[in-house]
Amino acid sequence: MSFAVFLVVVLCLQRVQSSVLRNQPGVGLSGRAADNMFARMAQDSNDECDRVMNLSAADRCDFVKNTADCNMEDGFISYLRLAFCLLPPNLTPLTITLCIIWLFFLFIILGLTASKFFCPNLSAISTSLHLTHNVAGVTFLALGNGAPDIFSAMAAFSRPHTAGLAVGALFGAGIFVTTVVAGSVALVKPFAVASRPFLRDVIFYMVAVFWTFLILYRGTTTLGETLGYLGLYVVYVCTVMVSAYIYNRQKHSVNGSVQNVAHIPAELHSSDTSDDEVPCLSGGSIQQEYEAEYRPLLPYSESTSQILLSSLNPVDNRKWRRKPWSWRVLKVLKTPLEVLLLLCIPVVDPDKEDKNWRRPLNCLHLITAPLVCVLAFQSGIYGDYMIQGQFPLWLLTLLLGLFLSAIVFCTTANDRPPRYHPLFALLGFVVSAVLISAAASEVVSLLHMLGVVLSLSNTVLGLTLLAWGNSIGDCFADITIARQGYPRMAISACFGGIIFNMLFGVGLGCLVQMVKTHSDVQFEPGGLLTWILTGSLGLSLVLSFIVVPLCNFHLGRTYGIFLLVFYTIFLVIALLTEFGIIHIV
Repeated sequence: MSFAVFLVVVLCLQRVQSSVLRNQPGVGLSGRAADNMFARMAQDSNDECDRVMNLSAADRCDFVKNTADCNMEDGFISYLRLAFCLLPPNLTPLTITLCIIWLFFLFIILGLTASKFFCPNLSAISTSLHLTHNVAGVTFLALGNGAPDIFSAMAAFSRPHTAGLAVGALFGAGIFVTTVVAGSVALVKPFAVASRPFLRDVIFYMVAVFWTFLILYRGTTTLGETLGYLGLYVVYVCTVMVSAYIYNRQKHSVNGSVQNVAHIPAELHSSDTSDDEVPCLSGGSIQQEYEAEYRPLLPYSESTSQILLSSLNPVDNRKWRRKPWSWRVLKVLKTPLEVLLLLCIPVVDPDKEDKNWRRPLNCLHLITAPLVCVLAFQSGIYGDYMIQGQFPLWLLTLLLGLFLSAIVFCTTANDRPPRYHPLFALLGFVVSAVLISAAASEVVSLLHMLGVVLSLSNTVLGLTLLAWGNSIGDCFADITIARQGYPRMAISACFGGIIFNMLFGVGLGCLVQMVKTHSDVQFEPGGLLTWILTGSLGLSLVLSFIVVPLCNFHLGRTYGIFLLVFYTIFLVIALLTEFGIIHIV
């Protein structure tokens, strides 16, 4: 895998060098040739913006400004204008470097918002609704884990020529999770996988991949097909619930039969135990750390200002002393972002005695949270909205927030949460969803700009940068869980989560696009890279479906090495195809 990543860097540097050479005076098109190029591109190109690199450096800014296809409406920043108008052409390598650093921070924002705010509030909502563990695991908690993938896919499907990002990311993440993550789990902790849940998940995932392949092959999808695509996940949820019900019935019958206790439980636990283990992952992102609680011997009450300051401190001193230097460096980078998110998003924790009630901070959330929703929803489209052309919407939201905050502050106490405190979980869920959607839109816009500058297809950017960014957190979380002695949990998260991501990512993305355009969704014709991507994912699932049962559902180190080698070969072939070394004659 490291060789493949090195290959990505080398080939991208070659693309940067070639683009810089085209920027030099005398290189490229000029005069009447440039005008002819403008006219010809406007006539015969569906994605005109991808051809801006064929122009001279002096013509690129005007082309980006005058081409509707270059206006990315789903982001706060116009990255194409930033690259071609604001910064000089000879600084293209610096521009790409800065954009990649900004992309890294966007992924941090996505991960922090999903793991620290979105998923815990979903867990609190499922607890308030008294949902069973199985239903919560395959619905709310799966949504919490897959939020970055789903919102990224929805943002990519908003424009026809960026749909390749969604396809590349969903399929690329699928291959990454089922090979690299599953292989790493097998290397860290060889184990016997639960047979029936494993086969169930692989079969459903193969059906989803084949259905997506048919949609890409046909180049279009209708409303009925999209609803059926979403309905497939409903069938999957029902199957999980039925299998869990059958398992519990068998378990109770076994416990009630004394003479068969010594024989049957081992078989039952080897086949269906993961049905109960999957939801305990909270989306595959929890870290099982058991810390001692430090409580004072004498009663001690903090003041309102002390509660506010302690609530905004994301650093645990005890954890800081135990962690390595690499964790501390990353924590320093994330701390400013965490403080900003803590100021905007409330979190309800049902496992704590006070449900994480922080009176001054929660009152502040009633002001900041609605304001953030107005300013961030659909990339700030409502930030300048005027009610009847006279009164700004953001000011009305601010005044209502101040009014509600004053009421809550005057009618509550610091040491006791109010009865309506679970409503803060709903507020935190909405705000975190809006922020994740906004960050995902920025990621899609930024990757589209990188694809234009580096002359890379959206598919290869999706299966590399976007897939890695959205999946690397799950990779480390699952490996950590496997090291702690729960490999079945980790492998269940590998297959259960990506089914949700693909079905909802493609299904909701297409459905939202249909609502906006009132027509069927059209996909750009898939090239060789798209078919390599879908074929590799299908092949990896078929091999798992065949090899794992032949090994008596035991995942050992040999199989783990095989999966890692499979992903490396796939990535090398995909990159060689992208750069034209492998092509159809």
